[in-house]
Amino acid sequence: MIRVVDLYRQFQDQQVLRGVNLTIDEGQTLALIGGSGKGKSVLLKHIIGLMKPDRGEIYINQQNINHLRGRALKSLKDQLGVVFQFGALFDSLTVFENVAFPLNEKTKLSASQIYDNVMKELRTVGLENDKDKYPAQISGGMRKRVALARCLILDPKIIFFDEPTTGLDPVIAHSIYKIIRALQDERKITALIVSHEIPGIFKVVDRVAMLHDGKIILSGTPEEIQSTSDPIVQRFLSGELE
Repeated sequence: MIRVVDLYRQFQDQQVLRGVNLTIDEGQTLALIGGSGKGKSVLLKHIIGLMKPDRGEIYINQQNINHLRGRALKSLKDQLGVVFQFGALFDSLTVFENVAFPLNEKTKLSASQIYDNVMKELRTVGLENDKDKYPAQISGGMRKRVALARCLILDPKIIFFDEPTTGLDPVIAHSIYKIIRALQDERKITALIVSHEIPGIFKVVDRVAMLHDGKIILSGTPEEIQSTSDPIVQRFLSGELE
């Protein structure tokens, strides 16, 4: 579903990505881990088409996104959903209006159809009773769930999560993980989760890849990552490497 081939990106004299290779199969959820400032978000922005690499290729559904233009690129991006780190909600819109926004902008559904679809996704994230509140009136965890509902409203085939539990207490983070796990089971989504929440993220993913010094130095199941003898990975998992 997603394939990154020999990806390089440099900013001024800093080489951030140094030949990244990564594969995510259809229906698989992968956690991208690594220290702060090591290029995880930069890699994510390349995969979703917000940045262009200096060299290397990115394939989504066997299509090279670097070569797509116009309608072909729009059609592909319509299959993607992104949940940004801080939610990126509109402060002046209610919870309901935030989730409905993509339907109003991109579809010709009737008001009643939009209402039904929005309420369905709000129930998915457990916020159907908070639809009339504004972002300033709800907690950080609730804002993350609103952002997820807004992402789901267009039924994406692939979802990218950028630090979905950052700043949340363990109980709220666990509730986000449960929702992600349920989405995998019910909708068979393909997902990439950028995270430094170790080991909590291991409970909801099929595979883990670690980015270090601009390269994927190890990938495997959560069990394989946790049992590896690789010293860099072990230092990161133990909190010695930030």
